[in-house]
Amino acid sequence: MITFLTILIALVCLLLMLVVLIQNPKGGGLDSTFGGSGANQMFGAAKSTDMIEKITWGLAISLFVLCIITAIMVNGSGGVIDSGLLSQPQ
Repeated sequence: MITFLTILIALVCLLLMLVVLIQNPKGGGLDSTFGGSGANQMFGAAKSTDMIEKITWGLAISLFVLCIITAIMVNGSGGVIDSGLLSQPQ
């Protein structure tokens, strides 16, 4: 399960990098190199910028949540949990 979460985190990181690189630093919408002119014609400049911004925030939040979940799972499986079952006399 931890391997799956690690692969998912790597995938989200790559997507987040791609989405951030697509954004125009001047706030003018999608960069024309990545097909921004077609998206601007289809959605309008403001709507495409809003869409890319929402995707960026969604990926950032999902990365944060996945990292927290993975850290909790690694902490729970990596150490010995003293639940009383291990220390009972036999």
